[in-house]
Amino acid sequence: MRVVSLVPSLTEAVAVTAPGLLVGVTDWCTHPAGLTAARIGGTKNPDVAAVVALRPDLVVANQEENREPDLAALRAAGIEVLVTDVRTLDQAFEELERVLVTACGQARPRWLDEAEAAWAALPPPRAPRRAVVPVWRRPWMVLGRDTFAGDLLARLGVENVYADHAERYPRIPLDALNTAGADLVVLPDEPYRFTADDGPEAFPALPAALVDGRFLTWYGPSLAQAPAALRAALR
Repeated sequence: MRVVSLVPSLTEAVAVTAPGLLVGVTDWCTHPAGLTAARIGGTKNPDVAAVVALRPDLVVANQEENREPDLAALRAAGIEVLVTDVRTLDQAFEELERVLVTACGQARPRWLDEAEAAWAALPPPRAPRRAVVPVWRRPWMVLGRDTFAGDLLARLGVENVYADHAERYPRIPLDALNTAGADLVVLPDEPYRFTADDGPEAFPALPAALVDGRFLTWYGPSLAQAPAALRAALR
């Protein structure tokens, strides 16, 4: 079977489970190290002709990360496209099994069982802390409603201040973020690369938690280590 992945999380999931299947991945697919599959452009601007030329049996995509016109063009070329939708941890587990077991014909991987067990073993969260969670600056954008990262944080006892916003990734002025009633600002290193020197200074009254974006936003083998890593970062 020949698989092209248009989603970094799914690239890692397929590569760790059955590395011989991948023939094409995006420029943003960084895990696992040493990927040798052809690079076919970005998640938002894949080279459709290059994907078609790889003659894949399956392209795996995501509703949020990939654009429908690109997926439609691949379908028009006669390629099967599987589009995932991941907005909660439970959905992530379901979609990973659909991709790996149902679509790719693999045995359920051990890492998926380990990931489910790691999240199930979390102790009940203490009194929730309220957080703003920027994902971009210039302009400032934050997690809003119905996001995978927001669901993970909620399971760790961190309540997203903007979880009820009408938009999933709203643009909020910095002064509004600072007066939103948060106890904490959570700063992941992707998609914007927040660091100790770039981000916390904008929230002088709030403690800042710098977190590895892969543990907060990726749904794949990293989910097994994510609970411990995120708990440590959020202390």
